[in-house]
Amino acid sequence: MRAWLQHHVLSFAQTLVRLARSPFATALNVVAIGVALALPFGAYCLLGNLESVSHRISVEPELSVFLAGDAAKADIAAVEARLKAAGGVRAVRFVSREAALVELSRTAGMEEVVASLRRNPLPDAFVVTLAASDPALADRLELQFKSLSKVAHVQADSAWVRRLDALLRLGRTAVILLSALLGLALVAVTFNTIRLQILTQRDEIELCRLIGATHAYIRRPFFYLGSLLGLLGGVAALTIVLAALVVLNRDLVQLAPLYGSDLRLRLPNPEEMLATLASSVVLGWLGAYLSVSRHLLGIDPIR
Repeated sequence: MRAWLQHHVLSFAQTLVRLARSPFATALNVVAIGVALALPFGAYCLLGNLESVSHRISVEPELSVFLAGDAAKADIAAVEARLKAAGGVRAVRFVSREAALVELSRTAGMEEVVASLRRNPLPDAFVVTLAASDPALADRLELQFKSLSKVAHVQADSAWVRRLDALLRLGRTAVILLSALLGLALVAVTFNTIRLQILTQRDEIELCRLIGATHAYIRRPFFYLGSLLGLLGGVAALTIVLAALVVLNRDLVQLAPLYGSDLRLRLPNPEEMLATLASSVVLGWLGAYLSVSRHLLGIDPIR
């Protein structure tokens, strides 16, 4: 047991020395691995920020029913009665054109525009809250309300939210595929790096085999090399992504207030960063395992 631990310590120390002896090659490998990991991890962080923004938005199924400009009070009352009587409607709220104009004037950048208007161009409207978040129900009621007298237009307010959710699902799938492809690229980079190390140490490996070294003993230093390259690449990826998010947040500080928002990009939490580092170490180890195993299998059966 003591000899086993000593060899682990010795293998780790030798790996550090080997990396330090070729700093330029090490730096190139680390940057290549870091970029390969930063792309899917950065996309994951951006998707997470988009999801957090979409969750702040109310997705309560609603229809906006806009009335014709010449609708009288009797017409408004008749439309309201028909809306409340429709199946699948939970609540109906009337928004007068005056109230809509006041609400519009409170929007950032619209106060001067509203003040310059000679007359109120907004129509009276009803906001209809549906009893269930069912696209089929919303489509049916939209067609039904469009046929009512004095109804000029019907708009599904939550339709764009559903489209956003569908795009986010597509984005998550794309991130998974991108992660898989670039994960293979990371394994390939580590595979070739370890292969070059094996070729430079071929005589040393052959000597170890002649004196009875097991394949596990021969593999161990290369496993440490692959794992350390993966770890350093993971650190590089985190550095790239964090730096990019900080730069983007710096620009958002100036842009967001112009739209009446306090939007900030969320930085990855410690669990996400640890998962990224663990994944990079595993992929580096896997590349080393495949490279060493391929070499040893070409010599003789694994002992």
